[in-house]
Amino acid sequence: MELVLLHPKVVHIPMALAVLTPLLTGGLLLAWWREWLPRRAFIIALLFQLVLGVSSFAALQTGEVDEEIAERVVPHEAIEAHEEAADQFFWAVVIVLVLMVGPSVVRKESLAKGLGVAALAGTVVVAGLGYRVGDAGGDLVYEHGAAEAHRAGGSAQDE
Repeated sequence: MELVLLHPKVVHIPMALAVLTPLLTGGLLLAWWREWLPRRAFIIALLFQLVLGVSSFAALQTGEVDEEIAERVVPHEAIEAHEEAADQFFWAVVIVLVLMVGPSVVRKESLAKGLGVAALAGTVVVAGLGYRVGDAGGDLVYEHGAAEAHRAGGSAQDE
């Protein structure tokens, strides 16, 4: 399968999940707190975070493929800024994923709920980091003409 041009398609999945996961996690935490749902319902948030992690990893891998092509027209520093933001985003997602395991394995209810609140706060941080990644990626495309690199022999300065 050709991985070139896959990155722009893949990146929207983790960005959407980064926005939705805090809302879902907050709703599930509230439902658990109010005893509308059992504690095990929080596993839904864990699964969303897992999909966020997998899709973030896929975005990192496809970004590595596109990096070589984009460097033809985009300053290296701009690509590095996007890549660094993406790495921070990915590792924050992993940390929050580990936090989300806590409510499932900790027996003490108050501690489990505290870990759930910490995980919720983490999802908000992840959403903010996702904004940073998306902003840096948008700069690559709209300010530096990264899409032009995919044209045959194209360059942002050709126009």
